[in-house]
Amino acid sequence: MARYFDVHPVNPQPRSIHQVADIIRAGGLVAYPTDSCYALGAQLGNQDAKDRILRLRGLDERHDFTLICADFAQLGQFVHVDNAVFRAVKAATPGSYTFILPATKEVPRRLLHPKKKTVGVRIPDHPVVRALLAELGEPILSSTLLLPGEEDPMTDGWQIKETLDHQLDAVIDAGECGDVPTTVVDLSAGYAEIARYGAGDPEPFE
Repeated sequence: MARYFDVHPVNPQPRSIHQVADIIRAGGLVAYPTDSCYALGAQLGNQDAKDRILRLRGLDERHDFTLICADFAQLGQFVHVDNAVFRAVKAATPGSYTFILPATKEVPRRLLHPKKKTVGVRIPDHPVVRALLAELGEPILSSTLLLPGEEDPMTDGWQIKETLDHQLDAVIDAGECGDVPTTVVDLSAGYAEIARYGAGDPEPFE
């Protein structure tokens, strides 16, 4: 049964954030709000939680996971960013973008695109997930909370708790969040290619 945390959307209670971080560190799978929509999150090297996300979402091993990072310094530990890409990504973060970039050796091999050796990264602009990232001190392995057969992600914390109670370990409810996933920008080839249109304005990358 998932633990339910009702937190303030701007000033989340530190005790609740600490408890959720402990659940993640202990191998748990959590649902949390972002500036684009709800996401599923787990510890970076947690293979069991990764498999749980795939089963819950009805996806196969080819699914591209995203590393949710606290800031640019942390992002730079997990992906290679040259000068031209640096300026483009820096200007668009934090925000509703996911960037696909060549991964460093810090990223577990099983999370990489099998051919391109890339991984998705993003720096969100939501107080709750930013507080959680600060508490964890490491990125969150993440995927949009979009259930099989559904066109739109889930957006209501209590509904998520009721629907997925026995498939999650915790749900953070901070009220309404967006219902549009991030804009995905593939920068792995040294130029920008929009892989998915979403909440982030695509114009700077077109």
